[in-house]
Amino acid sequence: MQELRVAFPGVQILLAFLFVVPFQSGWPDVTDTQRTVYFVTLLLTVCSSICFIAPTAHHRIRFRDQDLEWVITRSNRLMVAGLVFLAGAITGGVLLVTMVVFSTAAAIAVAGAIAGLIATIWFAIPLARERKFRDGA
Repeated sequence: MQELRVAFPGVQILLAFLFVVPFQSGWPDVTDTQRTVYFVTLLLTVCSSICFIAPTAHHRIRFRDQDLEWVITRSNRLMVAGLVFLAGAITGGVLLVTMVVFSTAAAIAVAGAIAGLIATIWFAIPLARERKFRDGA
């Protein structure tokens, strides 16, 4: 659960940023597509935050019953789910900003590249290593 010390502050900052965006003076000028991207990104960030906070609640509620194995297994799953939501939120944030600053075509290209980079570095590399380790190499 030490990884939360790195991941959760980033989620908190992104969530705080997303909470204030609609109250900015330029907000009425965004398109319906940009509003949708914003809202989906907000929801992904909220889901990530929920997943990252849940292990603390689970630990607090279950630790007296010596249910540590369940807490650890559940926490790992929730943290991976939180990372998946965070990957979507980061991609959505990049998509939204790039749509506003450049164009939708550029935004799709950049967001796709970011999504690919996150998928590779966060998930594909450790999963490939797990497979290699499991196969005895």
